[in-house]
Amino acid sequence: MPTDPAERRVVVTGPPRRSRHTSGYYRPRTEIDEQTTLGHTYVRSLMRTQLRAALVVFAVLVLLVGPLPLVFAAAPDARRLEWLVLGFCLYAPLILLARWYVRRAERNEEDFVRLVEDR
Repeated sequence: MPTDPAERRVVVTGPPRRSRHTSGYYRPRTEIDEQTTLGHTYVRSLMRTQLRAALVVFAVLVLLVGPLPLVFAAAPDARRLEWLVLGFCLYAPLILLARWYVRRAERNEEDFVRLVEDR
């Protein structure tokens, strides 16, 4: 054990010999944080999958609600039919559709986080 403090001191005068990033090490989170082209591609992929889920929900909603004015126009005297369809028959599918969308969006985000996290 050296008694002189000068003997324990190490002076570094040049750049480090080892780089921090090795050639086989890959960090997607860094790519996203630094906003590189690859990071932009990752984020764009997440946004595309979220948009796809939203468009599926929108298409089902249009198919479900779109024909209702035609149905109501075909039976102008049936006020009870309108309330029955709008109040009871449409409510459950809308809730199920919203629930599916939230689950799908959360699953997309979980997949994205799993892809980006360090291994």
